[in-house]
Amino acid sequence: MDAHVWLGLGGALLGLPLGHALNVAAQQLVARRPDAADLLPGALLTRRTAVRPPWVELGTAALLAVVAVRVGPSPLLPAWLWLAGWAVLLTVVDLQHKLLPNRALLPATAGAVALLTGAAVVTGDWAALLRGVASGLVLGVVLYLMVLITPNGLGLGDVKLGPLLGLYLGWLGVAPVVVGVFLGFVAQAVVAVVLLAARRVSGDTQLPFGPALLAGALVAGLLALG
Repeated sequence: MDAHVWLGLGGALLGLPLGHALNVAAQQLVARRPDAADLLPGALLTRRTAVRPPWVELGTAALLAVVAVRVGPSPLLPAWLWLAGWAVLLTVVDLQHKLLPNRALLPATAGAVALLTGAAVVTGDWAALLRGVASGLVLGVVLYLMVLITPNGLGLGDVKLGPLLGLYLGWLGVAPVVVGVFLGFVAQAVVAVVLLAARRVSGDTQLPFGPALLAGALVAGLLALG
């Protein structure tokens, strides 16, 4: 059987228990905040998982399978699986509470730097790592400027997400960074139009932007890796 198929199966099998752990972690990440009673009123505060199983678990399994097949047997695979896992947790928290907490973003970014540095050691592609670091810094600055211009569109959590996504996409080149951000904004616009048409939100409703940015980055990155 082809190595990519085995990797896909392995990713799916890993994703089921990992997805449950991420589901629990997403709940605990919010439940341990000082303002937890406001974010999780009533019985929600004592729930074990952020989302009723098995949706996060199945979604994580599917995502890890796709990432494993697309990246293949490469020194980059651990780093991309790492990003996929954190993307699930951050998406769940941001969709539920419009939060991208530092307690998640900081370890996610630190681990990404460590794993991509390890990939650079194996491949010798230090130029890609430096380009990734530079892209992460630039993307963070660009998103911060966008917050200053349109404060109702993005939040500071989205700004802090920028370096993490720029690091991965910048490793692959400048074009994936541009495409990833573009796809993120397109995805956000589509979601906003659909919700407005369904009268689920109003024109001044602030929607979480993190999931769209993460989705755009994952799609752009996996396409560039193919």
